[in-house]
Amino acid sequence: MAAVQAAIAAARGAGDDVPIGAVVLSPDGTPLASARNAREELGDPTAHAEILALRAASEIYGDGWRLEGCTLAVTLEPCTMCAGALVMARVAKLVFGAWEPKTGAVGSLWDVVRDRRLSHRAEVVGGVLEPECVALLEDFFHGHRGNRTG
Repeated sequence: MAAVQAAIAAARGAGDDVPIGAVVLSPDGTPLASARNAREELGDPTAHAEILALRAASEIYGDGWRLEGCTLAVTLEPCTMCAGALVMARVAKLVFGAWEPKTGAVGSLWDVVRDRRLSHRAEVVGGVLEPECVALLEDFFHGHRGNRTG
């Protein structure tokens, strides 16, 4: 639960980006990296919170890309790109807050993380602090729907 709380704190700094936060914890629970969604800020379609947190954690832990034994906590169920990245990084456990029925790739729409055809499968715990994570998104979209241009 504390890891998802840390992800929520990271998400709160997302500015004009959708408020999604992620935290990577070492096998002993020490926070290695946190990030927030930054697609709009960076103009980068891959700048999801999970990807940025995995990249940062990989710089300080493991052999440069393997995050074996680590936990990724995120406020929203990962998309296919992020689910694939955590599998490729060998993350041991994924903990997330809100389910994403439109693009979720950890059980909602697809289940990339637990696909038996892949060489690595992470333990998954979903719905942790879900009301708080949903509220972040609802507040953001409620405030932005009337401000769209184009």
